Amino acid sequence: MSNHLQQEQIVKVNGVDIAYQLHGSSKYPTLLLIHGLSTPLTGWPMTMVEAFVAANFQVLLLDNRDVGCSEQLDHLPIPNMAWVITKLKLGLSIKAPYQLEDMMRDVIGLLDVLNLAEVHVVGVSMGGMIAQLLAIHHPQRVRTLTSIMSTTGYKKLPPIEKNIREAFAQTPDTKEYQDRKAYHVKKWQVIGSPDYPTPDEDIDLYVDGMLQRGITATGTMRQVLAIMAASNREKALSKLTMPSLVIHGDSDGLVNVAGGKATANAIPNAKLKIYPGMGHDFPAELIPIIVDDIIDHANTNVSE
Repeated sequence: MSNHLQQEQIVKVNGVDIAYQLHGSSKYPTLLLIHGLSTPLTGWPMTMVEAFVAANFQVLLLDNRDVGCSEQLDHLPIPNMAWVITKLKLGLSIKAPYQLEDMMRDVIGLLDVLNLAEVHVVGVSMGGMIAQLLAIHHPQRVRTLTSIMSTTGYKKLPPIEKNIREAFAQTPDTKEYQDRKAYHVKKWQVIGSPDYPTPDEDIDLYVDGMLQRGITATGTMRQVLAIMAASNREKALSKLTMPSLVIHGDSDGLVNVAGGKATANAIPNAKLKIYPGMGHDFPAELIPIIVDDIIDHANTNVSE
Protein backbone atom coordinates (compact mmCIF):
# COMPACT_ATOMS: atom_id res chain seq x y z
CA MET A 1 0.00 0.00 0.00
CA SER A 2 1.27 3.46 -0.89
CA ASN A 3 2.52 5.75 1.85
CA HIS A 4 0.47 8.43 0.11
CA LEU A 5 -2.87 6.70 0.79
CA GLN A 6 -5.14 9.38 2.20
CA GLN A 7 -8.30 7.34 2.58
CA GLU A 8 -10.20 4.26 1.37
CA GLN A 9 -13.96 3.98 1.68
CA ILE A 10 -17.06 2.43 0.17
CA VAL A 11 -19.94 4.77 -0.62
CA LYS A 12 -23.40 4.26 -2.07
CA VAL A 13 -23.70 6.16 -5.36
CA ASN A 14 -26.17 5.67 -8.22
CA GLY A 15 -27.69 2.87 -6.13
CA VAL A 16 -24.44 0.87 -6.05
CA ASP A 17 -21.68 0.51 -3.44
CA ILE A 18 -18.47 1.85 -4.99
CA ALA A 19 -15.06 1.45 -3.34
CA TYR A 20 -12.43 4.12 -3.85
CA GLN A 21 -9.02 5.30 -2.70
CA LEU A 22 -7.62 8.82 -2.51
CA HIS A 23 -3.87 9.30 -2.64
CA GLY A 24 -2.10 12.60 -2.02
CA SER A 25 -3.30 16.00 -0.90
CA SER A 26 -6.69 17.51 -1.71
CA LYS A 27 -5.01 20.89 -2.22
CA TYR A 28 -3.80 19.66 -5.62
CA PRO A 29 -5.75 18.99 -8.85
CA THR A 30 -7.31 15.52 -8.98
CA LEU A 31 -6.37 12.78 -11.45
CA LEU A 32 -9.18 10.24 -11.71
CA LEU A 33 -7.92 6.82 -12.85
CA ILE A 34 -10.49 4.34 -14.23
CA HIS A 35 -9.30 0.82 -15.03
CA GLY A 36 -10.62 -1.75 -17.46
CA LEU A 37 -12.48 -5.04 -17.71
CA SER A 38 -12.40 -7.16 -14.53
CA THR A 39 -9.53 -5.07 -13.21
CA PRO A 40 -9.81 -3.59 -9.70
CA LEU A 41 -8.01 -0.43 -8.66
CA THR A 42 -4.94 -2.49 -7.70
CA GLY A 43 -4.46 -2.98 -11.44
CA TRP A 44 -2.90 0.50 -11.53
CA PRO A 45 0.85 0.08 -10.95
CA MET A 46 1.70 1.76 -7.65
CA THR A 47 4.74 3.34 -9.30
CA MET A 48 2.31 5.30 -11.50
CA VAL A 49 0.17 6.41 -8.58
CA GLU A 50 3.19 7.49 -6.55
CA ALA A 51 4.65 9.39 -9.52
CA PHE A 52 1.40 11.31 -9.97
CA VAL A 53 1.30 12.17 -6.26
CA ALA A 54 4.94 13.28 -6.41
CA ALA A 55 3.99 15.57 -9.32
CA ASN A 56 1.45 17.35 -7.09
CA PHE A 57 -1.77 15.61 -8.03
CA GLN A 58 -4.39 14.05 -5.81
CA VAL A 59 -5.11 10.62 -7.29
CA LEU A 60 -8.59 9.08 -7.15
CA LEU A 61 -8.85 5.35 -7.85
CA LEU A 62 -12.04 3.31 -7.87
CA ASP A 63 -13.25 -0.23 -8.27
CA ASN A 64 -15.88 -0.26 -11.01
CA ARG A 65 -19.15 -2.00 -10.16
CA ASP A 66 -18.82 -5.80 -10.18
CA VAL A 67 -15.09 -5.86 -9.37
CA GLY A 68 -12.81 -5.36 -6.38
CA CYS A 69 -14.47 -4.15 -3.20
CA SER A 70 -17.37 -2.52 -5.06
CA GLU A 71 -20.79 -4.16 -5.16
CA GLN A 72 -21.24 -7.46 -7.00
CA LEU A 73 -24.52 -7.22 -8.91
CA ASP A 74 -25.29 -10.94 -8.88
CA HIS A 75 -29.03 -10.26 -8.73
CA LEU A 76 -28.86 -9.14 -12.37
CA PRO A 77 -29.40 -12.03 -14.80
CA ILE A 78 -26.85 -12.85 -17.50
CA PRO A 79 -28.42 -13.65 -20.90
CA ASN A 80 -27.53 -16.70 -22.98
CA MET A 81 -24.15 -15.81 -24.49
CA ALA A 82 -24.58 -17.94 -27.62
CA TRP A 83 -27.75 -15.99 -28.44
CA VAL A 84 -26.00 -12.68 -27.65
CA ILE A 85 -23.15 -13.48 -30.05
CA THR A 86 -25.61 -14.58 -32.75
CA LYS A 87 -27.51 -11.30 -32.43
CA LEU A 88 -24.28 -9.31 -32.67
CA LYS A 89 -23.27 -11.16 -35.85
CA LEU A 90 -26.68 -10.32 -37.30
CA GLY A 91 -26.18 -6.66 -36.43
CA LEU A 92 -28.98 -6.71 -33.87
CA SER A 93 -28.91 -4.84 -30.57
CA ILE A 94 -28.43 -6.82 -27.38
CA LYS A 95 -29.64 -6.38 -23.83
CA ALA A 96 -27.03 -6.16 -21.09
CA PRO A 97 -27.58 -6.22 -17.31
CA TYR A 98 -26.31 -2.63 -17.32
CA GLN A 99 -24.67 -0.21 -19.73
CA LEU A 100 -21.33 1.58 -19.80
CA GLU A 101 -23.41 4.71 -19.19
CA ASP A 102 -24.46 3.23 -15.83
CA MET A 103 -20.80 2.77 -14.91
CA MET A 104 -20.19 6.37 -15.98
CA ARG A 105 -23.00 7.49 -13.66
CA ASP A 106 -21.32 5.58 -10.82
CA VAL A 107 -18.25 7.74 -11.36
CA ILE A 108 -20.24 10.98 -11.48
CA GLY A 109 -21.96 9.98 -8.26
CA LEU A 110 -18.58 9.39 -6.63
CA LEU A 111 -17.30 12.80 -7.77
CA ASP A 112 -20.44 14.36 -6.30
CA VAL A 113 -19.92 12.64 -2.93
CA LEU A 114 -16.31 13.80 -2.86
CA ASN A 115 -17.28 17.36 -3.91
CA LEU A 116 -14.95 17.21 -6.91
CA ALA A 117 -16.35 19.65 -9.44
CA GLU A 118 -13.66 19.03 -12.07
CA VAL A 119 -11.00 16.33 -12.55
CA HIS A 120 -8.39 15.18 -15.03
CA VAL A 121 -9.77 11.85 -16.26
CA VAL A 122 -7.52 8.93 -17.26
CA GLY A 123 -9.17 5.71 -18.44
CA VAL A 124 -7.61 2.50 -19.72
CA SER A 125 -9.35 -0.04 -21.97
CA MET A 126 -12.98 -0.31 -20.74
CA GLY A 127 -12.07 2.53 -18.38
CA GLY A 128 -11.19 4.57 -21.45
CA MET A 129 -14.70 3.99 -22.76
CA ILE A 130 -16.15 5.15 -19.44
CA ALA A 131 -13.82 8.16 -19.48
CA GLN A 132 -15.02 9.04 -22.99
CA LEU A 133 -18.64 8.88 -21.81
CA LEU A 134 -17.81 11.17 -18.89
CA ALA A 135 -16.38 13.68 -21.34
CA ILE A 136 -19.40 13.33 -23.65
CA HIS A 137 -22.17 13.59 -21.04
CA HIS A 138 -20.48 15.70 -18.35
CA PRO A 139 -17.88 17.83 -20.14
CA GLN A 140 -17.94 20.43 -17.38
CA ARG A 141 -16.54 17.83 -14.97
CA VAL A 142 -13.63 16.79 -17.22
CA ARG A 143 -10.69 19.21 -17.29
CA THR A 144 -8.65 16.93 -19.52
CA LEU A 145 -9.26 13.50 -21.02
CA THR A 146 -6.67 10.74 -21.45
CA SER A 147 -7.91 7.60 -23.21
CA ILE A 148 -5.48 4.65 -23.06
CA MET A 149 -5.62 1.32 -24.97
CA SER A 150 -9.28 2.01 -25.77
CA THR A 151 -11.59 2.50 -28.73
CA THR A 152 -14.67 4.34 -29.97
CA GLY A 153 -17.15 1.48 -30.09
CA TYR A 154 -17.01 1.33 -33.89
CA LYS A 155 -17.79 -2.32 -34.62
CA LYS A 156 -15.71 -2.70 -37.80
CA LEU A 157 -12.32 -2.02 -36.24
CA PRO A 158 -9.88 -4.99 -36.22
CA PRO A 159 -10.99 -7.77 -33.85
CA ILE A 160 -9.15 -9.35 -30.92
CA GLU A 161 -6.23 -11.51 -32.08
CA LYS A 162 -7.01 -15.23 -32.25
CA ASN A 163 -4.56 -16.38 -29.57
CA ILE A 164 -5.94 -13.84 -27.11
CA ARG A 165 -9.53 -14.71 -27.94
CA GLU A 166 -8.77 -18.38 -27.32
CA ALA A 167 -7.04 -17.65 -24.01
CA PHE A 168 -9.97 -15.54 -22.82
CA ALA A 169 -12.46 -18.25 -23.85
CA GLN A 170 -10.87 -20.75 -21.47
CA THR A 171 -11.89 -21.13 -17.85
CA PRO A 172 -9.96 -22.05 -14.71
CA ASP A 173 -9.54 -25.82 -14.19
CA THR A 174 -11.29 -25.54 -10.81
CA LYS A 175 -12.62 -22.81 -8.53
CA GLU A 176 -9.58 -23.21 -6.29
CA TYR A 177 -7.52 -20.06 -5.85
CA GLN A 178 -4.36 -21.40 -7.51
CA ASP A 179 -6.25 -22.50 -10.63
CA ARG A 180 -8.03 -19.15 -10.86
CA LYS A 181 -4.70 -17.42 -10.44
CA ALA A 182 -3.06 -19.51 -13.19
CA TYR A 183 -5.90 -18.60 -15.55
CA HIS A 184 -5.50 -14.86 -14.92
CA VAL A 185 -1.71 -15.04 -15.15
CA LYS A 186 -2.10 -16.63 -18.60
CA LYS A 187 -4.46 -13.82 -19.67
CA TRP A 188 -1.99 -11.13 -18.67
CA GLN A 189 0.88 -12.96 -20.33
CA VAL A 190 -0.96 -13.24 -23.64
CA ILE A 191 -2.01 -9.57 -23.77
CA GLY A 192 1.36 -8.27 -22.58
CA SER A 193 3.91 -6.18 -24.48
CA PRO A 194 6.03 -8.25 -26.91
CA ASP A 195 9.02 -5.90 -26.64
CA TYR A 196 8.75 -5.59 -22.85
CA PRO A 197 7.96 -9.02 -21.38
CA THR A 198 7.09 -8.89 -17.70
CA PRO A 199 8.98 -11.38 -15.48
CA ASP A 200 6.79 -14.27 -14.33
CA GLU A 201 7.25 -13.40 -10.67
CA ASP A 202 6.05 -9.83 -11.31
CA ILE A 203 2.92 -11.01 -13.14
CA ASP A 204 2.31 -13.47 -10.31
CA LEU A 205 2.39 -10.68 -7.71
CA TYR A 206 0.31 -8.37 -9.90
CA VAL A 207 -2.44 -10.95 -10.45
CA ASP A 208 -2.36 -11.98 -6.81
CA GLY A 209 -3.00 -8.38 -5.74
CA MET A 210 -6.01 -8.10 -8.05
CA LEU A 211 -7.52 -11.45 -7.11
CA GLN A 212 -7.13 -10.66 -3.42
CA ARG A 213 -9.07 -7.44 -3.99
CA GLY A 214 -11.79 -9.26 -5.91
CA ILE A 215 -12.50 -10.61 -9.41
CA THR A 216 -15.46 -12.86 -10.24
CA ALA A 217 -16.48 -14.63 -13.43
CA THR A 218 -20.06 -13.36 -13.26
CA GLY A 219 -19.00 -9.78 -12.62
CA THR A 220 -16.59 -9.95 -15.54
CA MET A 221 -19.31 -11.30 -17.81
CA ARG A 222 -21.68 -8.45 -16.94
CA GLN A 223 -18.92 -5.94 -17.74
CA VAL A 224 -18.23 -7.75 -21.03
CA LEU A 225 -21.90 -7.46 -21.94
CA ALA A 226 -21.85 -3.73 -21.20
CA ILE A 227 -18.95 -3.35 -23.64
CA MET A 228 -20.67 -5.51 -26.27
CA ALA A 229 -23.90 -3.52 -25.98
CA ALA A 230 -22.16 -0.14 -26.31
CA SER A 231 -22.94 2.05 -29.29
CA ASN A 232 -20.44 3.83 -31.53
CA ARG A 233 -19.23 7.01 -29.78
CA GLU A 234 -17.49 8.64 -32.77
CA LYS A 235 -20.19 11.24 -33.48
CA ALA A 236 -20.41 12.27 -29.83
CA LEU A 237 -16.61 12.35 -29.48
CA SER A 238 -16.43 14.75 -32.43
CA LYS A 239 -18.15 17.39 -30.26
CA LEU A 240 -15.64 17.32 -27.40
CA THR A 241 -13.71 20.50 -26.70
CA MET A 242 -11.54 19.61 -23.69
CA PRO A 243 -7.82 18.86 -24.24
CA SER A 244 -7.52 15.15 -25.03
CA LEU A 245 -4.62 12.69 -25.16
CA VAL A 246 -4.85 9.21 -26.68
CA ILE A 247 -2.23 6.58 -25.77
CA HIS A 248 -1.90 3.16 -27.37
CA GLY A 249 0.63 0.43 -28.02
CA ASP A 250 1.25 -0.65 -31.60
CA SER A 251 1.42 -4.30 -30.48
CA ASP A 252 -1.92 -4.39 -28.62
CA GLY A 253 -3.64 -7.64 -29.59
CA LEU A 254 -6.68 -7.13 -27.37
CA VAL A 255 -7.68 -3.64 -28.51
CA ASN A 256 -5.98 -3.04 -31.84
CA VAL A 257 -4.06 0.22 -32.25
CA ALA A 258 -6.67 1.15 -34.86
CA GLY A 259 -9.00 1.77 -31.91
CA GLY A 260 -6.64 4.38 -30.50
CA LYS A 261 -6.20 6.00 -33.91
CA ALA A 262 -9.98 6.10 -34.40
CA THR A 263 -10.40 7.72 -30.98
CA ALA A 264 -7.80 10.39 -31.75
CA ASN A 265 -9.33 11.00 -35.18
CA ALA A 266 -12.80 11.40 -33.67
CA ILE A 267 -11.85 13.94 -30.98
CA PRO A 268 -11.00 17.42 -32.31
CA ASN A 269 -7.34 18.38 -31.72
CA ALA A 270 -6.60 15.21 -29.75
CA LYS A 271 -2.95 14.29 -29.31
CA LEU A 272 -2.03 10.70 -30.24
CA LYS A 273 0.95 8.91 -28.69
CA ILE A 274 1.71 5.41 -29.97
CA TYR A 275 4.30 3.33 -28.14
CA PRO A 276 6.20 0.79 -30.27
CA GLY A 277 6.27 -2.73 -28.87
CA MET A 278 3.63 -2.06 -26.20
CA GLY A 279 0.69 -4.43 -25.81
CA HIS A 280 -2.33 -4.19 -23.54
CA ASP A 281 -0.46 -3.56 -20.30
CA PHE A 282 1.83 -1.04 -18.64
CA PRO A 283 5.40 -2.35 -19.04
CA ALA A 284 7.66 -1.21 -16.20
CA GLU A 285 10.12 0.22 -18.74
CA LEU A 286 7.47 2.52 -20.26
CA ILE A 287 5.70 3.67 -17.09
CA PRO A 288 7.97 6.72 -16.55
CA ILE A 289 7.36 7.92 -20.12
CA ILE A 290 3.60 7.31 -19.95
CA VAL A 291 3.43 9.11 -16.60
CA ASP A 292 5.35 12.07 -18.00
CA ASP A 293 3.02 12.27 -21.00
CA ILE A 294 -0.06 12.31 -18.77
CA ILE A 295 1.46 14.83 -16.34
CA ASP A 296 2.51 17.13 -19.18
CA HIS A 297 -0.96 16.88 -20.67
CA ALA A 298 -2.65 17.72 -17.38
CA ASN A 299 -0.21 20.43 -16.32
CA THR A 300 -0.62 22.19 -19.64
CA ASN A 301 -4.30 22.41 -18.87
CA VAL A 302 -4.48 22.89 -15.10
CA SER A 303 -7.48 24.81 -13.79
CA GLU A 304 -6.73 28.29 -12.61
